[in-house]
Amino acid sequence: MSTGHLYGVGLGPGDPELVTVKAARLIGAADVVAFHAARHGRSVARALAEPYLRAGQVEELLVYPVTTETTDHPGGYQGAIDEFYEAAAARLAAHLDAGRDVVVLAEGDPFFYGSYMHMHKRLAHRYPTEVVPGVTSVSGAAAVVGRPLVERDEVLTVLPGTLPADELAEWLATTDSAAVVKLGRTFPQVREAFEAAGVVDRALYVERATTDRQRTLPLADVDPETVPYFSLALLPSPLTGPGQPDEAAPAAAGGCAPGEVVVVGLGPGSRGWTTPEAADAVACADDLVGYGPYLDRVPANPRQTRHPSDNRVEAERAAHALELARSGRRVAVVSSGDPGVFAMAAAVLEVAARPEHAGVPVRVLPGLTAAQAVASRVGAPLGHDFAVLSLSDVLKPLGVVLDRLRHAAAADLVIALYNPRSKARPHQLGEALTALLEVRKPDTVVVVGRDVGGPQERVTVTTLGELDPETVDMRCLVLVGSSQTRVTPSGQVYTPRRYPA
Repeated sequence: MSTGHLYGVGLGPGDPELVTVKAARLIGAADVVAFHAARHGRSVARALAEPYLRAGQVEELLVYPVTTETTDHPGGYQGAIDEFYEAAAARLAAHLDAGRDVVVLAEGDPFFYGSYMHMHKRLAHRYPTEVVPGVTSVSGAAAVVGRPLVERDEVLTVLPGTLPADELAEWLATTDSAAVVKLGRTFPQVREAFEAAGVVDRALYVERATTDRQRTLPLADVDPETVPYFSLALLPSPLTGPGQPDEAAPAAAGGCAPGEVVVVGLGPGSRGWTTPEAADAVACADDLVGYGPYLDRVPANPRQTRHPSDNRVEAERAAHALELARSGRRVAVVSSGDPGVFAMAAAVLEVAARPEHAGVPVRVLPGLTAAQAVASRVGAPLGHDFAVLSLSDVLKPLGVVLDRLRHAAAADLVIALYNPRSKARPHQLGEALTALLEVRKPDTVVVVGRDVGGPQERVTVTTLGELDPETVDMRCLVLVGSSQTRVTPSGQVYTPRRYPA
């Protein structure tokens, strides 16, 4: 089978209308669309390409392990970033080997300080490759300030702001026109260089050129604390006029390694509640392991192998994940909510402690848990001290469950009840309510959230005396308020931060 084609596609500096016709066509036709992002998971490139994406395409999110922060990688920053590029290239190569065409998105131009070039160096000699140029940030900045960069036989010099100030100053003093990119943290030394070169009076600052958040002003007037990475300094040609622009309108943490198990929490329902860190771990995994319905929440990726299983085989599932990692695979064990709250994290760590799995690294990435999600829908019932209990007696006796429940109720804690009622144990919620009513008043506020974040979401505010156990199932979470929990006239629920003396 022939391999897929690799395309490095430039998207321009920010205005969606500056995406070329060819770039839009290739994005829409691609089998796989790849894009980079920092740890927050938001990709400028993907946002620009979104109008041209179509249903059914595979998206490869490539999250940098470091940007400006420090790293404990043995090879330092460069070692971490080189390892990331190698892993990212391998992920794309898997698609290309399978005959899938891959578009790698790049802000500006792919070969102008772009991350795409690192994929190009690793893949272009192995696969049919085409680079589609885009409008650079320098061209976009010159356009928005209305100042030509050079004319006749003048020289334009493009410089990275990461150079030492004295070296920058030397270049600026000897060129006709210049653009200094990569600002952000480097801005103070860049302005120092313009001052040392004696050209700061004709230098301009451009932020987020061609977007609805663009800002332009004299370089000398810029507050260094306000400078983002997507900005640059321009030194226009002295022949184009001395005028300076007026200030325009103001501007409106991952991964997984070979031979490792990462236990990931997807959150309680909505994809928007999955953290960028968790999404990154899922995106870079070779194998996804988990309870079938939870795996179904992860978009299919033909590069990955999925291992669904029943919800009652947690130890077997954990052992399988560890065996895959021992063979060198990148493994993500997927949980709903937070994996450390009545979920897979403890199960994986229990099995990982066995001698046969010694040396297999395990990491746990947190997720938004159901108690937080349900609480947010009604206000702030968890605003003071609270306890979290599971009513399941599969792994602990019911007597222990009820004893803990009575003690939590006696301590006047808000109580979040997980696994409240199943078909196999329909009586336990009723027994729990009886135990609570031994201590709590019948008018104690209760919140029941069902499928919160999902398509069948329903949230009910009631009281301990009126709660009907028959209305509750395993897709519910029950919040039992303290004596201080209140319901406002508008129906919101909160527990005051101050407790009476």
